[in-house]
Amino acid sequence: MTASAYRVKGVTGDWEVVIGLEVHAQVTSNAKLFSGAATAFGAEPNTQVSLVDAAMPGMLPVPNRECIRQAVRTGMAIDAQINPWSRFDRKNYFYADLPQGYQISQLYHPLVGEGAIEIEADGYTKTIGVERIHVEQDAGKLMHDQHPTRSYVDLNRSGVALMEIVSRPDMRSPAEAGAYLTKLRSILRYVGSCDGNMDQGSMRADVNVSVRKPGEEFGTRTETKNVNSIRFVMQAIEHEARRQVEVLEDGGTIVQETRLFNPDSGTTRSMRSKEDAHDYRYFPDPDLLPLELDEAFLDECRASLPELPDAKRARYEAAGITPYNAEVLTAEVESARWFDALLEAGAKPVAAANWVTSELFGALNRLGRSIGDSPVSPAQAAELLALVADGTLSGSLAKQVFEAMLETGDAPGKIVEERGLKQTSDTGAIEAVIADVLAKNPGQLEQYRGGKVALFGFFVGQTMKAMGGKANPAVVNDLLKKALG
Repeated sequence: MTASAYRVKGVTGDWEVVIGLEVHAQVTSNAKLFSGAATAFGAEPNTQVSLVDAAMPGMLPVPNRECIRQAVRTGMAIDAQINPWSRFDRKNYFYADLPQGYQISQLYHPLVGEGAIEIEADGYTKTIGVERIHVEQDAGKLMHDQHPTRSYVDLNRSGVALMEIVSRPDMRSPAEAGAYLTKLRSILRYVGSCDGNMDQGSMRADVNVSVRKPGEEFGTRTETKNVNSIRFVMQAIEHEARRQVEVLEDGGTIVQETRLFNPDSGTTRSMRSKEDAHDYRYFPDPDLLPLELDEAFLDECRASLPELPDAKRARYEAAGITPYNAEVLTAEVESARWFDALLEAGAKPVAAANWVTSELFGALNRLGRSIGDSPVSPAQAAELLALVADGTLSGSLAKQVFEAMLETGDAPGKIVEERGLKQTSDTGAIEAVIADVLAKNPGQLEQYRGGKVALFGFFVGQTMKAMGGKANPAVVNDLLKKALG
């Protein structure tokens, strides 16, 4: 599939989908953007609200340096322009969860300018432009299910720092949008500027969709607000694109509006007409001086960046790890950190990658645990792999030891000694077992010598079984070949 292959089929022919995303990412910080109130998720309603957040008269905002730092680091991670001079604006609108009657945001002079994110979708690579990243404060939350006739307001989120990451309308399919969000979330987690937990609301997307005949000008777009999962974003795009095509082919026009996504039905519905910038009466916030970033601050931000997913993946592949394994290991920052610790403990890259992506991930999936909560440490895993590499354990014995490690948390060396699971290469002992196996299976021996060479595996299995899986498979194979002539 090529980058331009996705189309919505209509009665009048194919339609192209044009997609842009505005991602709201909650900045990782213990305090809010302009106050010292806490930001922990799950607190009781209205227990994390300062006088600034509640817009009490005379309360003045003071920018949180850490929130600015995290936004700058995020911009650097996508190779974006960092603006040393930026300014906060007031976005004026009235809503019950906005105590001030305005939101402090950045429209005309954002903190971060143009950048780019490279994605892989449906077998091709594409670069998606990022127009800007600006810092703004979140609103509160309306709760409609506490009382049959009343709505309540929780201001815990009021004033929480958000990065609004605005893409260019460069995406042309749900798959590209899903790949973009996945890559962006991975970068945010590597940088540590946002935890990316969409189910908790710390990352959500406004989805802009329009349709056009290929080669024509952009059509009128709609914006589906606050979609909180990558799968839902893709569903919203599919539904909205089909809906717009049907409206246009029925002779109607697309209205520029804000819509909501229903995850139960996979559909969108109209919420309100879409405002333009002039409707919000933006003007510079008179309570806040412009942000001016010096070189020392920028150097500190740059120096604090970790190795990012693409660079880490390239390093793994250069060490001989397959592209698939490298992609799996770098998809989540916790997995990459665990794997790096495994390599630092002395494990060989290729063998370690194969073991982690198959044995470890399989076990964690069965246990319902994440790699950050693994009962086996990187140091223990490195010891297990070393026992396989030096011939102490065969593959089957290593599986037994690993299961015991998951159950007990003990080191592999201790388990091997206590349970007598060490592999043997004693040729005398193995030859005696082989002789016994051949004597007990004369029929199969006659068939093998008559040309049925596939029975060789049968004899290997019987020998290994007789020795409790402790025989060195390579030695068993060599001695069996000699015994069978």
